[in-house]
Amino acid sequence: MITPVRRALLVLAICSFGLGTGEFVALGLLPDIANDLDVSVPQAGNLISAYAIGVVIGAPLLTAASVRFPRKGLLVSLVVALAVGNLVSAMMPGFWSLLVMRFLSGLPHGAFFGVAAVQAANLVTKNKRSQAMAVVFAGLTIANVVGVPMTTFIGQNTSWRLVLVLVAVVELAGALGVLAAVPRSERIDPSSPDAPHLRHELSAFKNKQIWLSLGVATIGGGATFATFSYIAPMMTEVAGYAESSITPLLVLFGLGMTFGNLIGARLSDRYDGTRVIYSAMGANVVIAAIFYFASSNKIASAALIFLFPFANTMAFPALQNRIISLAGGAPNLAAASMHAAFNIANSIGAWLGGATIAAGWGYNSPNLVAVGLGFLGVAIAVYAGMTEGPSTQVVRTTTMEDVHQPPTAGAPQSREGALSKR
Repeated sequence: MITPVRRALLVLAICSFGLGTGEFVALGLLPDIANDLDVSVPQAGNLISAYAIGVVIGAPLLTAASVRFPRKGLLVSLVVALAVGNLVSAMMPGFWSLLVMRFLSGLPHGAFFGVAAVQAANLVTKNKRSQAMAVVFAGLTIANVVGVPMTTFIGQNTSWRLVLVLVAVVELAGALGVLAAVPRSERIDPSSPDAPHLRHELSAFKNKQIWLSLGVATIGGGATFATFSYIAPMMTEVAGYAESSITPLLVLFGLGMTFGNLIGARLSDRYDGTRVIYSAMGANVVIAAIFYFASSNKIASAALIFLFPFANTMAFPALQNRIISLAGGAPNLAAASMHAAFNIANSIGAWLGGATIAAGWGYNSPNLVAVGLGFLGVAIAVYAGMTEGPSTQVVRTTTMEDVHQPPTAGAPQSREGALSKR
């Protein structure tokens, strides 16, 4: 039997699946979009960048603007806004109008993940927060396993416009699920000292440990995207795979991300999250180095395509949990900034990986970028661990539950029991 808590987490995962598919939907359909809009493939690639820029800008701005809004209503509004963005994008007649709409569509993306992460953490006890957040983010990683390959196939055989409509349908279904399954946070008097305030949210960023954690996510995440952005030419030109093999190889990459996310969350909840970050990112550096030298071997490449994202993604549940814990009673803006950091990582990794290829270092050279970025990410993480003291662990003594779900008189002690009574 699915408990109310699991049902709520599953609904949030469905939403993140729709968002993840929508974010990367253009990856496999760039030639089709370019042909339909009469632009070059590199120019069509700017549609991906426009969405990512929207995520980076929208994550902090929308979160800051909505910090005092009811969480459940905000989640629904953000998902509906994303669905509308995809529907309107499907109707755009030309490249430039579509470019603007892809930017606007990305604005609510990061804010949703920030709010969803905090909401998921509030549904469970403290020792299960990483696992709860990992379930939500599993939808994003599964989008790379199922959503992107499926929409690529559909779009190649029908129309990329139809694909955007289908993504919007999934997102609207997720919004209905949020209405039905996610509990409503109790209203807090705006004059209460425990009420969310933008000033409290911004005060979290006085803690340099939050900036260091965002730096680890940005630089360490860049290692993944450096390789992922050029995995297709790496596999066809270096490993010798046929183009028809790229889809199953991408599925293998997505599976590595999915399992790394879930296993990393369990390890983070069970052991010291800082050690999980060290171990996962250190392993990623070693695997990236092996990938560079072994990328010409088909069997080794297939194994490394799974192991590379597996090791890298293991660190991120611990990072997300760490940032929320450091922010204390002001977690919303910090959590949303985490997703903005991932999109900056996407841009940095793709740019540096492309620069090494353009310099003539070969299609496997992005793995060297991954080694460098991964090593720098480990160095930042180690520095953060060395400089962290008891006073830097939280910015307030108030917990997230105090802010978002204050206990009522006679409320049950069990989180799931409390949820069932709401």
